[in-house]
Amino acid sequence: MILMPNPAAHLPFYFGSISRSDAEDHLKLAGMSDGLFLLRQCLRNLGGYVLSVVHNLQFYHYPIERQMNGTFAISGGKAHCGPEELCEFYSKDADGLCCPLKKPCNRPNGLEPQLGIFDNIRENMVREYVRQTWNLEGENLEVAIISQAPQVEKLLATTAHEKMPWYHGPISREQAEMRLYSGAQPDGKFLLRQKKEQGSYALSLVYGKTIYHYRIVQGKSGKYSIENGTQFDTLWQMVEYFKLKPDGLIYYLKESTPNPEMQSGKVLTSLLYLRKGLAILVIFFPGYICFRKKTRILPMDTSCYESPYSDPEELKDRKLFLKRSSLMIDEVDLGEGNFGCVRKGVYKMKKKQIDVAIKMLKDGNGVVQQDEMMKEAQIMHQLDNPYIVRLIGVCHAEALMLVMEMASGGPLHKFLSSKKDEVPVNNVVELMHQVSIGMKYLEEKNFVHRDLAARNVLLVNQHYAKISDFGLSKALAADDSYYMAKTTGKWPLKWYAPECILFRKFSSKSDVWSYGVTMWEAFSYGQKPYKRMKGPEVMAFIQEGKRMECPSSCPEEMYKLMNLCWTYKWEDRPNFAAVETLIRTYYYSIVDRKEEKL
Repeated sequence: MILMPNPAAHLPFYFGSISRSDAEDHLKLAGMSDGLFLLRQCLRNLGGYVLSVVHNLQFYHYPIERQMNGTFAISGGKAHCGPEELCEFYSKDADGLCCPLKKPCNRPNGLEPQLGIFDNIRENMVREYVRQTWNLEGENLEVAIISQAPQVEKLLATTAHEKMPWYHGPISREQAEMRLYSGAQPDGKFLLRQKKEQGSYALSLVYGKTIYHYRIVQGKSGKYSIENGTQFDTLWQMVEYFKLKPDGLIYYLKESTPNPEMQSGKVLTSLLYLRKGLAILVIFFPGYICFRKKTRILPMDTSCYESPYSDPEELKDRKLFLKRSSLMIDEVDLGEGNFGCVRKGVYKMKKKQIDVAIKMLKDGNGVVQQDEMMKEAQIMHQLDNPYIVRLIGVCHAEALMLVMEMASGGPLHKFLSSKKDEVPVNNVVELMHQVSIGMKYLEEKNFVHRDLAARNVLLVNQHYAKISDFGLSKALAADDSYYMAKTTGKWPLKWYAPECILFRKFSSKSDVWSYGVTMWEAFSYGQKPYKRMKGPEVMAFIQEGKRMECPSSCPEEMYKLMNLCWTYKWEDRPNFAAVETLIRTYYYSIVDRKEEKL
């Protein structure tokens, strides 16, 4: 079973995970005519490809990146829905390439596309992760794999290096040298280790009986590189690439030094089982298994983690508009706004009924307000992520109503201000990490929220947050990187990036700025940002290079991340893929430290 079908796998000119030199050899054998081309897997970008082309007896190699919204594009070129469509386009118009694509270099008979290192292990990794995380078997497991694979596969790809024999974890430089000097020291013997600095690693390599250490850093975009060299989405891609060419290293990677802790005597692997609200970490040692209980309920233990339409039978008849007879509305208001009120209710589905929050348009609101509410519904109806409040549907009866899943803990800022003594700072990190996962999902879907703030983060419980209120959100076209607002209206200026206020330009990068402000609200336990400043004063404050001070209980690493989010130029600001990686790394580091003390 292929979890995420490779959109190029069926193409006769797709060779899979082959090197540049192998690609050139295939092109030589096929005759070296102008416009001869083949497609291969990219060793640098997840889901990316390389187009190798012949022109004037020279080879040209064009990386094709998979964009956040799922399209494919050569740098500086137009986006296409798939690699096949991209190749078809360039067969009609060179559009910046050395020449148009004229003749495909097809694989010889019997030669299948070569699988990459992650291709060989990802299916089992995804299957085991889904099985153990959600405790599923049989048909339920297969359904969950199909629905969860896109998100899970990406998570596993970015952490797959931890399963590789050449990865040695957080050992010191001296320990790395001892392991490399153990036994023979052929040129190209290597290992990868984690450094103390967050998001930083080191590649240790033997050449001429001397050990060279290369620092690997993770940039604002989330990509890894050595001294501003070639960038990679994952560490295992970097290692595979350097096995083929040194590209700045003193020698290419040749022989890995196995991690002795993965061979014998220490932890081999660990899996998380979730049973009836109790999380159990199962750690496998050679010869026996150790169970450690964690009593705190995790998000995936709650019914809200699962989509209301996770049952295929419910999904068959899913529609935007709901029947009024399926809805029971409580008279108690959960909140109010300019649009009307939010009431608690119950929605009856085929096999169950669920608690819902019903956003009702008040009497007197006209066509414009109804149109705005319907736009919000149409956007929310496309989203399905555990950390985003899901829309069940719209009901047009005594009023226009948006029916959403319930998050009964209320807004984040109010919860934190009322529970300051009960919520440790690690809990705040956990909630903000979940918000970053939800925002990364929106970024990948090419949606701009435009109103991210603590008031629009709702809690299911103390350890589970969801992003809400998509009234200002916009869906960008596949080839758009930002949205240009036509009018200003009532904007939450204290949460807006400079380019929003000055040029009315909104993008996922401006949402990153808002995320930084939301982080400040969370770590200050619900305080108002910028104190008593007015909008123009805030803008002047920012343009002077000033930023809000670190909240008293905020960890230094989290304040550094806030300031990264508040990078003035939007093009220099990290995206949510990078933000989520940074906060995840920090969150799991504090969890690990806590576990060590148990």
